Amino acid sequence: MELFFEIFTVVTGLVYVVLEIKQKNFMWVVGVLTALGAMYMFFTKGLYCSFALNVYYFCISFWGLYCWRRDKRKITLQAACEDQPEKADLIHLNRLSAKTVIISVLISFVAVFALARLMLLFENPMSYLDSTVAVLSAVATWWLSRAYKQQWIIWIVADALTTTMCLMQGMWWMSVLYAAYTLSAAVGLSYWNKHGVYLSEKEK
Repeated sequence: MELFFEIFTVVTGLVYVVLEIKQKNFMWVVGVLTALGAMYMFFTKGLYCSFALNVYYFCISFWGLYCWRRDKRKITLQAACEDQPEKADLIHLNRLSAKTVIISVLISFVAVFALARLMLLFENPMSYLDSTVAVLSAVATWWLSRAYKQQWIIWIVADALTTTMCLMQGMWWMSVLYAAYTLSAAVGLSYWNKHGVYLSEKEK
């Protein structure tokens, strides 16, 4: 059963990241399935932060789908107003503000410390690493839902750390998945830089 869920998570996870790079709304639907499989895997290994993170993934997928559908409508309208229909097929982006960065950094530091202390009480075998991965991934997913291209930078770090954690726990298929995620995040950053177009401020 454990092997089934691990392979299931890998397969749906790889589909998810391809859809993420292409910014396809169906990504969020696949993300729900991936989250369910990962929830089972991390819970059985006692990595409760990563389990809770995937509960968060499951919930935010519905919000992310709503945001992307809304932004798609805006970029389509923007393209029509500018008489540039090809623009509607590009990656829609929002600008990341300094305020958002500062708030994200402050919350991350506090959350990592608090979660790590909590995980020690639950005898989490990798409390600080698990907490760091969970917090970074939560922030990256929120940035993803807002279509900030800088979310890929956080994913590169978070996925590399998760790969290490999975290897140390003997979760070989999951380590393959997160190694693929790390490489895909680098590809995604390049792709969004090349094909992204910002929503005009007046349309936001």
